[in-house]
Amino acid sequence: MQTADLLDTIGGLTSRLKVYAMKLPPVVHLAAVPTGVKPQLEAIEEYEDLVSRIRTQSAGTPYKCLNDSLLESLEAFEAGKLLGAIQPLLALLDQLERMRADQEVEVGRIDEKRIHEYRAALRRIMPGNKPELDETGRNLK
Repeated sequence: MQTADLLDTIGGLTSRLKVYAMKLPPVVHLAAVPTGVKPQLEAIEEYEDLVSRIRTQSAGTPYKCLNDSLLESLEAFEAGKLLGAIQPLLALLDQLERMRADQEVEVGRIDEKRIHEYRAALRRIMPGNKPELDETGRNLK
């Protein structure tokens, strides 16, 4: 297994999280929907397939230590917890960078760029992230 294989999976999971995030209403009233808004069964199966495939490929490699984060993300996704699905993937990317720094795995320039792109994409879909409002209110005194 190569770093690129893992990053392909992270990219697939990120795209599924984007699709799910777009379907969520801007405000979910917990009294009306106490269990949250869950993804469709088809989306959950696709997510699970990606996680399962990479877990199988990572067995016996340095990447196997990343499986817990993938499972945590899957469980949160199944429960409809967007933030809970994103945070483990961000932690996984951090851990992958630490593994590269410790020379446990090899990460090329293209893969480094992908790591940064996926981190940025995951942060953009986090609940409450409104980059268009970043400049709002700066000139108020």
